[in-house]
Amino acid sequence: MLFRPLLRALILLAVTTLSLRAQTDTRQNQPLLTTASPESVGFYPERLNRIDGLIQSYIDKGAFPGVAAIVVRNGKIAYYKAFGKSDLEANKPMARDAIFRIASMTKAITSLAVMMLHEEGKIMLDDPISRYIPEFAKPVVLDKFNEKDSTYSTVPAKREISIRHLLSHTSGINYNVIASDPKMRAIYTKAGIIDAFTTQNVKIGDLVKTLAKLPLNHQPGEKWTYGLSIDVLGYLVEVVSGEPLDQYFQNHIFGPLGMKDTYFYLPDSKKDRLVPLYSENKEEKKLVKLGANRGLAADPDYPVRGAKAYFSGGGGLSSTAYDYAIFLQMLLNNGVYNGKRFLSQKGVELFTNTNQTGTLFPNPNSYFSLGFEVINEKGHSHDLNSIGTFSWGGAFSTHYFADPKEKICVVLMKQMLGTTYGGELDKKFDVLVYQALDD
Repeated sequence: MLFRPLLRALILLAVTTLSLRAQTDTRQNQPLLTTASPESVGFYPERLNRIDGLIQSYIDKGAFPGVAAIVVRNGKIAYYKAFGKSDLEANKPMARDAIFRIASMTKAITSLAVMMLHEEGKIMLDDPISRYIPEFAKPVVLDKFNEKDSTYSTVPAKREISIRHLLSHTSGINYNVIASDPKMRAIYTKAGIIDAFTTQNVKIGDLVKTLAKLPLNHQPGEKWTYGLSIDVLGYLVEVVSGEPLDQYFQNHIFGPLGMKDTYFYLPDSKKDRLVPLYSENKEEKKLVKLGANRGLAADPDYPVRGAKAYFSGGGGLSSTAYDYAIFLQMLLNNGVYNGKRFLSQKGVELFTNTNQTGTLFPNPNSYFSLGFEVINEKGHSHDLNSIGTFSWGGAFSTHYFADPKEKICVVLMKQMLGTTYGGELDKKFDVLVYQALDD
């Protein structure tokens, strides 16, 4: 009499166990990015193809030499095209797998590395950075500044800079050339602080230690200031992991993800795929290729020549549209890709979709998480983006967003410094992706 109920219970337990294993296997073995028809992932093909005309219209009016774009939904590539020229002078067509300097799109990858080390129990987000980089002990904040000779006075900081402050850009650390505060620009220039791109023989650790001795723009945690915070975190990754940042990325992120074309410095075999950097000559109304001899703060040759020693966690990587889509898809998969878990589901949520800045972030339509600008309810009411969509871009006119609700990620690659049209095309591109949805 007892045998049958016991047998049924054992069978039920076995089925449940197999089901749970199957679910786990599904999570751990998300398929790699492959091409699918737009219809199969919920897009109207003819509406999605409106992107062609949009991008071509900007190329036709001389806004950009060329563009590469990818749209992924439900882990499938629905749109992946290139337009225009990579090199105008050489009449070289833009290729889908062209390599672009992604500048501040590097930040999210460095921040992922920090989150991974957090989940390994090696750091806590509210740890003072001075615990790992002692030069940051007893920080000071700029008080008075003498414009004649760049001398200044300081006051003690109310609190130490934490890892969380750095991730959320509330540390008080500025940029130099692109700093919004001319006083900080003068102080950084005098101290020899560079922003991200150099062919000089500079080590990130040396720069960070110099930066640590300089005053902060404001009290940690009291304002949002875009700057070299993520470069500091890149050095933190080196200190905690014991690996140079390029090797850590390759061993723990790029290799396991299958990001085969993402580097700080390109190997010789891939140099010819790097897209030249252009800018606008507004007087002559034409695009001009930029070279290192133009006195730019950003050396366009940094990915292919020079000392190849400066691993800028805030802006030094070059990549392809496809590779960066892999990174975003891993986050949309709740931290899993290519059979490996990089971050827990809770870690992804904290990383991509928690308001770490309150009302400090300057855009009222969004907030900043531990790595991204995130659309809030007000931002959703202004356009087609979903609440919780996270995004950022790069100084050389690269752009991305990922929408967890619609399971969409997109990457739009251009290679321009100081363009009039970069943000304009980015916004229109996003609208055309959403207007093509068919569910």
